[in-house]
Amino acid sequence: MFVAYMFTILTLIVIVFQFALALGAPWGEYTLAGKYPGKLPPKLKLAAVMQMLVLIIFSLIMLTRSGLILEQFFKISRVAIWFVAGFFILGSATNLTSPSQKEKLLWGPVNIILLILSILTALS
Repeated sequence: MFVAYMFTILTLIVIVFQFALALGAPWGEYTLAGKYPGKLPPKLKLAAVMQMLVLIIFSLIMLTRSGLILEQFFKISRVAIWFVAGFFILGSATNLTSPSQKEKLLWGPVNIILLILSILTALS
């Protein structure tokens, strides 16, 4: 249960960051390899919204797999949690190899923690 709560709290932090980007926060150097310093272009603001939706779904999967919500989807969550882990494998690799030092230092560790929490849940 602790793992699911930690995952959800960290995911909420990322969701708030993505929401701020979508609203025009000038934090582009912390995402997308730092290619867009300052505010993101409109199409990429939409991508930030999509990322928020994905993270909300991932949190629902984590909470379901942990037995905290949506009991009727528990069996599906056994498989779905591995998609969550796979996403964070790719996210960790992407963030840790980013040319943006700010992205690497901020989101690399966050992705690794989310990966570990998702694998712990998948294996439980």
